[in-house]
Amino acid sequence: MKLYLLIMKHTRLLSASILLTLFVSCTSTTVDEFRQGETGIESDESVVILGRRQASDYETRSEFISCVGEGMNRGENAINVVPEQEFVDAMFPWFEPRTAPLRTQDLERLMAEDVIAEKMNDFGIRYIVWVDGSTVQSGRSGSLTCAIGPGGGGCFGFGTWEDDSNFDARIWDVGELTSVGTINADATGQSYIPAFFVPIPLIARVEANACSRLATQLKEFLIGN
Repeated sequence: MKLYLLIMKHTRLLSASILLTLFVSCTSTTVDEFRQGETGIESDESVVILGRRQASDYETRSEFISCVGEGMNRGENAINVVPEQEFVDAMFPWFEPRTAPLRTQDLERLMAEDVIAEKMNDFGIRYIVWVDGSTVQSGRSGSLTCAIGPGGGGCFGFGTWEDDSNFDARIWDVGELTSVGTINADATGQSYIPAFFVPIPLIARVEANACSRLATQLKEFLIGN
């Protein structure tokens, strides 16, 4: 009996290892850049990254905005990034979702207010980056079945779906009050949950990949030539 249980244990581990090898999730990421003006940033200047949240069907997640900011704030050619919530709180109520500027013309009107111009100067803001986007799931298929009996329990089956992260970053030059470009990051991947006694989620890291690629591209864009 002990030999049988030992064989069954190793069989389960081997099966799980084979499934992991066969169904390792992979992600494809594409980054497109459209430049409208010259850029450059000094060591005493800062960037603030803000999420667009005017849409009725989704909101750009604050966790993604923080991820991009942290990516720009470290490594080679690091850029000082003002945390989103700190900036929004200090500029209340002008950058709340209902009142935030949608165009550079709106920003120009705001900057005509002395109190706003002073706060921008205090932060050292050179660029505002508006990020708009989300991650969606589609194409779900397969099924999992779990059961418990006198001899134990387990789950069997297979499930899969596609994850798609699409984010647009629009860059505004606060000094010139103009839009200087747009960067789009699109990451897609297939996620799986194979189950042979124990479910093994293999999740495509599409949002993490989109964050990393967008942060890298933004640094290169803002530093300029």
